[in-house]
Amino acid sequence: MASEVHVLYEDDVLLVVHKPASLMVHADGRSGEQTLVDWVRRERPALIGVGENMRLQNGQVIDRPGVVHRLDRDTSGVLVLAKTQEAFTFLKTQFQERHIEKLYHAVVWGVLSDAHGTIDKPIGRSRKDFRLWSSASDAGGRMRAATTRWTLLWVGSGFSYVALEPKTGRTHQIRVHLKSIGHPVVCDLRYGPKKGCALGFSRLALHAQSLTLTHPNGARMVFEAPLPEDFVHAKKLLGIQ
Repeated sequence: MASEVHVLYEDDVLLVVHKPASLMVHADGRSGEQTLVDWVRRERPALIGVGENMRLQNGQVIDRPGVVHRLDRDTSGVLVLAKTQEAFTFLKTQFQERHIEKLYHAVVWGVLSDAHGTIDKPIGRSRKDFRLWSSASDAGGRMRAATTRWTLLWVGSGFSYVALEPKTGRTHQIRVHLKSIGHPVVCDLRYGPKKGCALGFSRLALHAQSLTLTHPNGARMVFEAPLPEDFVHAKKLLGIQ
């Protein structure tokens, strides 16, 4: 799976890749499967030592060479890595100050009636399952502000195809927010298990389409990842041009 990582852009300080679905960004301390970090160590060993270590829930400390942000295992799309410590700090600050623009595409269950909207609901831990997050009123722990903007691109056949712009970076934010309005992502077996999969998807129908950031040299840059084959197939089934 790591062999399917495609480089979208590279220079002396940045590496931008298209992460395939079903590939974790880094180890989770539970499984021994290959990760994007394994690909980085093999293909770009110069990145080893760049970035920050992370302590997992089991206490294990792992290195994450070049990793500034992450995508869920079953989410495909654009991911940027830093090749120097200076670039890492520069990018990390942009994420923290919300200067990086993220655009996702998703296929969701149900028919959205509005052309666009904003989901502004804080997110905390689910009281029913500590592995999940929730924006429900009975969520527990620290509730953190979260905002997601969405635009309807197509609707029909009981599905909606949407563009999403998360304005904050909470864990599982898009998935939790879409569930909260009754339109979970197709094949989201965590947040929409009763709905299941459809349209040929065997993984979460969520794709990180583009990332807009300021390069350390000051230039504003946009990086895009082409739609994976399963998205292309689903659009054909739905008759989306």
